[in-house]
Amino acid sequence: MQLKTRKFINKLFSGIGITSVVIMTAFLLILLTPITYKGLGAIFFSGTIEYRMLNYKEFGHGDKENIEKEFAKAKTARAPVYLQFDSFKKEVKKLEPKKRREIKNQLKEIKEALKELLGPFPDTPIPVLLRNQYGQTRWKNAQEKLHHVLYSEEWDYSDPTKPGIQVFVPRKKYFAGTSFESFFPYLEKNIKKMLLPKFTCYWQFLTDKSKDAHFFGGIMPEILGTIYLALGAMIFAVPLGILAAIYLSEYANPGKIISFLRICMGALAGVPSIVFGLFGLAFFINTIHVSNSKSVLAGSMTLALLILPTVIRSAEEAIKAVPNTYREASLGLGAGKWHSVWTIVLPSALPGILTGTIISLGRAAGETAPIIFTAAVSVGLPLKIWETLSQPTPALSWNIYNLCTEHEAVDEIRHVQYGMVFVLIAIVLLFNLTAIIARARIMKKLRG
Repeated sequence: MQLKTRKFINKLFSGIGITSVVIMTAFLLILLTPITYKGLGAIFFSGTIEYRMLNYKEFGHGDKENIEKEFAKAKTARAPVYLQFDSFKKEVKKLEPKKRREIKNQLKEIKEALKELLGPFPDTPIPVLLRNQYGQTRWKNAQEKLHHVLYSEEWDYSDPTKPGIQVFVPRKKYFAGTSFESFFPYLEKNIKKMLLPKFTCYWQFLTDKSKDAHFFGGIMPEILGTIYLALGAMIFAVPLGILAAIYLSEYANPGKIISFLRICMGALAGVPSIVFGLFGLAFFINTIHVSNSKSVLAGSMTLALLILPTVIRSAEEAIKAVPNTYREASLGLGAGKWHSVWTIVLPSALPGILTGTIISLGRAAGETAPIIFTAAVSVGLPLKIWETLSQPTPALSWNIYNLCTEHEAVDEIRHVQYGMVFVLIAIVLLFNLTAIIARARIMKKLRG
């Protein structure tokens, strides 16, 4: 091959490599930027007086005196709304029957929307559900609820050639000529005085437990559960994986049995994760009874099986990469086979083993299917370490899926969903960063 051709090929492959890195970085930025922005919205947002009141009563956060003063101001601004609403009920009785029915339907919708916006009406029984005891805690959501009060959602079928078109009709037109007509401009003009929005840093999102199925509160149980499951999986998988890798690379003689074992490992690496979850339920829980039902222990053992092929393969390749001269020098000095492997080969292979561990740890933290049947629940309290042997736990991966697909108010808790995704990515990156730093230090020591 001519020198010019060789240089051209080298430049071509270098360019392809750089282009691939740039494209991958761009895709990561496209993916992570909205997740980061919306995820941080769970911590940094404009909170209303309803949020501050709830946060104090339910979690003990905030200054009681200041919150009560603010709430008194908000009640003063809200008083004309309730007064006008109650006084208009008497006026409705004097209207014509047809007009009365139309207005009563509108009043019913307005009342329900007001309850969602500002909380229960004064002098009414306290609702059972926590979500119904307070108005909107976030200013962004409050603006959407205000729109429901001011406008009625209707469908326009005036054009028979087209499907119905959704339109928003000002409710004010239904009350034209009545005393209630002034209700709408007053509400729109004074809504900030009624809710007193203020920039909020809710860092307790990471340390509080959830309330009322994640309508309020934080995600501490989910964070703790994810850490328990990921670290538990590594406790089971890493020692077994390294021992298996040592046997395959240092002791096993090539043959049909070893070839069959390698084929099995390759097959296990490609098995869908849901199969591991079903196996964990059937074997760990129903057969050997590591726990009476779902538990962190059963989930960790299931995840360990899932990542075990990756750990074995990466550890084996790292051990094989250690130069044979190391083994020969150790054996030549009189050391035994196991002593040479344990004191010479394994420390030299440790950086490569940690690389496989990093990949496996990230996968264990982010898996959902294996823990559905073995460890995860939708709502729960933070577990003590000894409770992991017998109790299930919430986990970020499962709760993200659950909140996005099965929660009754998916759109109202988008901030929680994105917050969980952001925290899960941050945990995986933190695990990876810790392992990378440890690997770098080990390599530095090995180089002397």
